[in-house]
Amino acid sequence: MTQPIDADVKFDSKVLTDVAEALEPHTEEMFKQRRGRWMAVVELSHVERSEPGPDEDKNPTVKIRVTSIEVAADEVTRGRLRGVQKEMYERRTSGGTLFEHDTVEVA
Repeated sequence: MTQPIDADVKFDSKVLTDVAEALEPHTEEMFKQRRGRWMAVVELSHVERSEPGPDEDKNPTVKIRVTSIEVAADEVTRGRLRGVQKEMYERRTSGGTLFEHDTVEVA
């Protein structure tokens, strides 16, 4: 069994063209709503990882980038995404409960 790695996550700030295009219809609203929140489906990709040397007192890090995003444009879609988010959260935090073995694999 391998040891778990206590790595820090960093977001790459580069915005890909496809991501910028998907966000474009929402930018005015995002600019106007300083405390706004938006539900979205996001795909992340691995960009880089770093492993500190044996004498360094740092955690390893992994840098990820948003490679695809779709923002919910209406209340119906936002509600559906919130439902999916809740289900995913419950599955992630259900260790040792009845939900633990009730998993669905998606390709």
